[in-house]
Amino acid sequence: MSDKPHPTPLRGSLRALGRCQLASLHAIAVSAVGCLVVTALLSLPVGVGFRALPRAARALRALSDRSRARAVRWAGVRIDPPDPLPPPLHGARAILAEAGFWRDLAWAWLEPLVGGVLVAVPLALVEYGAFGALVQPFIWRLIDDGNWYAFVPVRSTATMLGAAALGVAFMAGGVLAAPAVLRLHARWGRSLLAVPRGTELVRRIERLTDTRAEALDAQAAELRRIERDLHDGAQARLVALGMTLDSAVRRLESDPEAARAMLLDVRRTSQRALQDLRDLVHGIHPPVLADRGLGDAVRSLALDSFLDVHVDANGLVDADGLPGRLPAPVESAAYFAVGEALANAAKHSGADEVRIVLAHDGSALTVTVTDDGRGGADVSGGTGLLGVRRRLGTFDGTLALHSPQDGPTTVTMEIPCALSSPKTSSSSGTG
Repeated sequence: MSDKPHPTPLRGSLRALGRCQLASLHAIAVSAVGCLVVTALLSLPVGVGFRALPRAARALRALSDRSRARAVRWAGVRIDPPDPLPPPLHGARAILAEAGFWRDLAWAWLEPLVGGVLVAVPLALVEYGAFGALVQPFIWRLIDDGNWYAFVPVRSTATMLGAAALGVAFMAGGVLAAPAVLRLHARWGRSLLAVPRGTELVRRIERLTDTRAEALDAQAAELRRIERDLHDGAQARLVALGMTLDSAVRRLESDPEAARAMLLDVRRTSQRALQDLRDLVHGIHPPVLADRGLGDAVRSLALDSFLDVHVDANGLVDADGLPGRLPAPVESAAYFAVGEALANAAKHSGADEVRIVLAHDGSALTVTVTDDGRGGADVSGGTGLLGVRRRLGTFDGTLALHSPQDGPTTVTMEIPCALSSPKTSSSSGTG
């Protein structure tokens, strides 16, 4: 088990630059669809808009949903979506009554003017820099004496070299600025696309009410499982052990050899009962988790897996950069969630390699499990990830699954929590 190299900062910046290009093209599509929505609104008095508006509104919602998804995937900015649009059968009047529709429309008109211009900044820097560094050196002699590049008058070889160096600086500035611009663009989109604060609080209350009921049900089911395992496992063995001891005592004088064989069987039964109890305790709260923390507990899961698992727990540090500990319930929930994700990867994905990243940003624990399998996973396709989602929901946590066909599959879990002061733990090392 070893750490997989992180992508280089340059590669990440170049990827962000390409995403800025995609976002600028997306802004053009948003503007076009926004115009269709306005046209449908203006045609309502003549009756045509009543048919056109539902389709145009849904096309606009598809673009806004894509923008919300990209904000999470590209910049880590989560944007809560509005309520779904009413079905087409409800007609245009139901759409006009939806606050989310008007927020989408406001975003459609402002995104090309603000968001589109914002993501165009690093692109313009790179393009203008490429002209100065790659084109200007070859054409400056052919241009009239008044040729300028930015603030450099290009009239000699020396000034041409200066303009070329300035062009390289522009290109570097555009590439390096792309990730920050993407994050700023995502925050700008959140200001328009996110639901109002009141709606968000109502949803959170409803979600916490549901997760509380689910947690109570899960707790009752867990107690029944423990009782069943004790009754069918250790308790049954202990009862058999007592009966065997009684028989051995009765035969101790009349048949010592048979009594000796029974006592040996008692020893084996007691060892199996002890192992049953250890397995039961491990299923409730693994000792390595309590003793060494989440990082080392996940490493123990990685060692038990037949897949090639890489664990990066360097992100579990406090504000001073020292290893810290999470609340015990959070550690337990994250541990079993990672175990379920590894089990799914081993059973269903056909993966050879899995990467697990644990990080804490000061307010929440983020766990990312990525495998190189065939993809196509679906949370609704089984009870495992649904159970993980319910377990995380108890802590107001979330689970996001990204699993396109042909892979890779990425499970991202986030649990709001605080990181405690440093304790004796090696959870911040790398495996």
